[in-house]
Amino acid sequence: MTDLLQPDILAALQDRAAASAHPRELVVDVLRAIQDQHGWVPDEGVRLAAQILGILEIEVEEVATFYDKIYRRPVGKKVIHVCDSICCWLGGGEELLAALQAKLGIAPGETTADGVFTLLPTCCLGACGDTPALMIGLTTYGRVTAERLDEILAKERNSITAIGSPPL
Repeated sequence: MTDLLQPDILAALQDRAAASAHPRELVVDVLRAIQDQHGWVPDEGVRLAAQILGILEIEVEEVATFYDKIYRRPVGKKVIHVCDSICCWLGGGEELLAALQAKLGIAPGETTADGVFTLLPTCCLGACGDTPALMIGLTTYGRVTAERLDEILAKERNSITAIGSPPL
């Protein structure tokens, strides 16, 4: 189970948990560390987080399933979060989602055959003034048109081959 984290990262998280008056506050940090190392958080990761923090697995699972940027199943190297809030919907979000599905050949919740992109809806990206919006990794793209998608997808795909896949 500890192969989900590098030994130095595991030790640092254990130290932080031991020094914390409220280790439960570190659940997201531990889950992110596991995800950064493993790509997603498997059941073993939930168990490991609970063990590190000295809390119940269900307490970790509650947090893991609440946050849409914590992945409980395998995802591609690049996760595309498409905003589906009312603002983005009114601003062309449905058309953007349809264009992404057509260009990638996948439906929401699926990953491309080459393992590069996973397409996920998300409640809001906070870019209501720049609709429709999507987020890939830590980059938010606003006022995205179907025409801009080729440029955005190429840039994101090239960033994998140029420097390896940065943490999601």
